Amino acid sequence: MNSWYVNGEAVEHLAVDDRGLQYGDGLFETIAIRNGEARLWSKHMERLNKGCELLGIVMPTESDLHAGVMQAVTASGVLPAYAVTKIILTAGTSLRGYGRQRDQLPFVLFGAFAATPPPAVSYQNGIEVALCETRLASNSAFAGIKTLNRLEQVLARSEIMATDAYEGLTMDADDNIICGTMSNVFFVQNKTISTAPVDRSGVSGVMRRHAIDVLRKQELDTRLQYTDLPSLGDVEEVFLSNSQFGVMPVNRCGERTWSVGPVTRKVMSLLAEAGIDECRL
Repeated sequence: MNSWYVNGEAVEHLAVDDRGLQYGDGLFETIAIRNGEARLWSKHMERLNKGCELLGIVMPTESDLHAGVMQAVTASGVLPAYAVTKIILTAGTSLRGYGRQRDQLPFVLFGAFAATPPPAVSYQNGIEVALCETRLASNSAFAGIKTLNRLEQVLARSEIMATDAYEGLTMDADDNIICGTMSNVFFVQNKTISTAPVDRSGVSGVMRRHAIDVLRKQELDTRLQYTDLPSLGDVEEVFLSNSQFGVMPVNRCGERTWSVGPVTRKVMSLLAEAGIDECRL
């Protein structure tokens, strides 16, 4: 069945003068549907609203966006117990040229797709990651949000497709490990949990934010700080976060290996209690 919808109606074509196609002028959110509900909806809306303010796109009402997501789930026929949905906002169509007025009314697309949980062994034993050669640009005006320009992630993800790695880790020009191609990365050292700031590059993942909120509420030492490549050998545990799979341990990156340690298991347990069922071991 069709997977893309506008106002509940299936669509198969996009205008060739749409600014999302022409310039990547737009935003997107990828949202997990679990048991018929849009998980971490408020955090997705906060990030989307921030992106709309930055790009000068009028933010649709949350009620309209939520209705569009759920209409897409129903129309597509995917199982609402476990699915993935996507909202795409473009700046609409315009005459040729980069410039446009602010407060642009968006063209809004909703997608819904079948999904399956990762295998339980990945949560129990961890997964392998690889370091990508593709570097993230620093001091980007768009750090933290999800614009339709994802060429860094496209190149980085393409690198690891020929490997056995589940995910690729990307660095900035200073060898700081910022995030994965589709995830955020956390490091554990001396019982301190850290993840890179995303004010210069990378994406402020909704699961990353949810995890930080949960961990700090439990008074676990959770910091926003960089881990550079030379420091990776001193790290005791590593785990990833993503809106779809929750939190997943890492057991290898190149020649470096880690066990799924007690801090990671504690984090997974806390997130399971906070509604992320994939983390329930």
